[in-house]
Order: sequence, then structure tokens, then C-alpha cells
Amino acid sequence: MKKIAVIGAGTMGNGIAHTFAQSGFKVSLIDINEAALEKGMNTIAKNLDRMIAKEKISEADKTNTLANISTYTNLEDAVKTIDLVVEAATENLDLKLKIFRQLDQACPKAAILASNTSSISITQIAAETSRPEQVIGMHFMNPVPIMKLVEIIRGYNTSDTVTKTIMELSETLGKDPVEVNDYPGFVANRILMPMLNESIETLYNGVAGVNDIDTVMKLGMAHPMGPLQLADFIGLDVCLSILNVMYNGFKNPKYAPCPLLVNMVQAGKLGVKSGEGFYDYSESRKAEKVSKQFLK
Repeated sequence: MKKIAVIGAGTMGNGIAHTFAQSGFKVSLIDINEAALEKGMNTIAKNLDRMIAKEKISEADKTNTLANISTYTNLEDAVKTIDLVVEAATENLDLKLKIFRQLDQACPKAAILASNTSSISITQIAAETSRPEQVIGMHFMNPVPIMKLVEIIRGYNTSDTVTKTIMELSETLGKDPVEVNDYPGFVANRILMPMLNESIETLYNGVAGVNDIDTVMKLGMAHPMGPLQLADFIGLDVCLSILNVMYNGFKNPKYAPCPLLVNMVQAGKLGVKSGEGFYDYSESRKAEKVSKQFLK
């Protein structure tokens, strides 16, 4: 397996492309938006510069990594000869199903089709293709070049051979793959999102303020960042989408999104990406200033 395609040049997509390219794979990075591709490549270059500054890689490593990535706005041209495609588009079911129908038609018959979805059914995605046994989930964690975990999600029809191949491939990237079965939220988000949602409920009910809630979890539970800060980092729209997938999948009220989360997303307060969520990021990307609506 030498040629990889990554769909989506956003945070997860450019991180996945970076990781494969740094490991010596030839990567086709695909996005319908040329500006998004340019931004994604700039992000990869900046992240490589940080690694150089920390003496983790050399200038030659950076040059080779960037040389391993080609950008495309046309999906068909990008996937003609690939061995694996990793879809990292927006967490939207209809969009993902459309992409996989296109991939099934455009990719070589032997190619493995993977999704970086954090919650959507791999079985449902695979059913849109003529090769469900070759469809699998590769749920990378953010930031991809740094985080070791990859959730490997087997759809109902995913073959043992494909699962073994992707597990071994993940290890060649320096990752620690964990195989899980295909249920809403898988493992990571099935456990994480209710905690984040409950943290938002705690704020919504006036039990404590933003900093108070995050401090309790950081100091009391040894979390590297507080749950409200983490929700901002992930993106409140992404959190809402995942909770809705789990709520619809399980029909269990414990997964119902907090009304405060719903309102914030509708108001465009999405966290770091929009400049404001539970914290104000207008002056810094660090969670240092609580948004004025939550000031006591």
C-alpha cells in the first residue's frame, strides 16, 4: 500500500495527509475548494516547522513530507490509482453517502475505502457501495500528527483481511489502533460526548461557571484540558452532530443535546473555529478569557 487519498483539507484531513506523507506515502489531498487546499497545505507546513523547532524532524524531513502531497479539486483524477482513500469531510451523513457513491465508481476495485467519521455508521456508509467488505472506519484523533490512537471500526460486512490490513497500516504510521464494533459514537465519543454534554448542562443549570467546571475536571480528574475548553476545541457544531447521531441511534434521552449547546450552535458560537464558544478566542487561541455571556 503506497498511494493514499484523503478527502477534505480541513483540520482532520490535513492532519491525516501530513501523517501519511511524513511516513513516506504518496498522498492525494482532495477538496472542492482551492482555498481550503492552500490553507491545509499552509497548516501542514507550519506544523512541520513546529516539529523542526522541537528537534523532532529535520528540514529535509519537512521537504520530503511536503513533496509527498499533491492537491486536487477533482475527485476522479485524484483516486484513479490509489490503494486507500480516507474520507475526512464534514460530519454530515448525506454528504458522506454521496462521497462514497462517487468513490465506489472512481476508485480501483481493489482499493479500501475508509471514513474518519467520529460517529456515523460504517455499515450504513458501506451499503452505498458495491464493496462493503472493503469499507472501514479509521477514526483519527485531533491533532492527528501527535495523537497516538486510531479507532478502527468494522462495519457489519468489513472483511477480516481489510481489518488486519488497516490495523497494520496504522501501526506503520506510529499509531496505536484499537478495533471496535460499529455502534453510534463507537467507543471514544460514546463515552466523551455525554461527559461534555453533562458539563454544558452543569453550566446551563447554574451549578458553576465555565472556569470553575473546567478547573474541577483538570485538577480533580487530571484531565489535560477542561470539558468546556475541549468542546470548544472540537467544535460545538461537531459535538452537537455527534450527540444527535447517538440520540437518534439509541433513542436514549441521556444522549439528548443540552439546549444551551443547541442555541450556541444556532447562534454561530462554535468554539475556536468561530472565535467564540465558552471562551473568547478573539485575542488568543488559548482558553484564557471566558465569553462575556458566561461572566458572573
